[in-house]
Amino acid sequence: MDTKAFLEQLLESGRKLAEQGLAQGKEIAAQGKDAAKQGMDYASDKLNLPEAGPERDKMLKNLGLGAAAGGLLALLVGTKSGRKVLSPAVKLGSLAALGGLGYKVYTEWQKKQGLESNGQPIANLSGADANDRAMSIVKAMISAAKADGSIDAGEQKLIVDQIESSNLDDSASQILMTELQKPLNVNEIAAGADSPEAAVEIYLASLLLTDKSNAQEQAYLDQLANSMKLDSDLVTQLESQAFAS
Repeated sequence: MDTKAFLEQLLESGRKLAEQGLAQGKEIAAQGKDAAKQGMDYASDKLNLPEAGPERDKMLKNLGLGAAAGGLLALLVGTKSGRKVLSPAVKLGSLAALGGLGYKVYTEWQKKQGLESNGQPIANLSGADANDRAMSIVKAMISAAKADGSIDAGEQKLIVDQIESSNLDDSASQILMTELQKPLNVNEIAAGADSPEAAVEIYLASLLLTDKSNAQEQAYLDQLANSMKLDSDLVTQLESQAFAS
């Protein structure tokens, strides 16, 4: 799976969902599997896809990636009782925005500490480095959505059905389903932060799927920040910038 492309789709879906509102997110969640299938069928019929061959396969794979990302995000949000998509979902609706904001805040904080930054935001990475960083962020977003323990077995099945219907390859589907079904483990998510730049991006992405007014979710964010050894002042700055209008 091109994890960087999938994450880009996931963030874009968050931005659109925030603009459209939770009601539509719940509608998408209810439609789930059928919506994804209909979208793929429509795309195949109406988008002038090439004849059978590598080019067609690539286009269909990209469509499947987008369907899986959009459906997963809508379901993670829409199945949560009373959940809202918070304002950062609009601001952080792309890799460039997520990585750029994290990198800006982190480098400014470093300068105040008399330190230098040698890392890169995810938008500047490529190849395996980009996909590894993206996978850590995708896992963090799924984990954050489960932080209050409100995704029950029925809701989880909706999400699994969405993934299975989205034309992803088997390895990609298995990765996502494994993350959905495994127990919450903050330390495992934190271990994906192989650099301070990765840590700030993981934290910002986690904000997209959490509600700080929820005590369980706030506790999860606090544990995540502590596990990644993010300075409390840096966390304050990240949240201030993320929630700024």
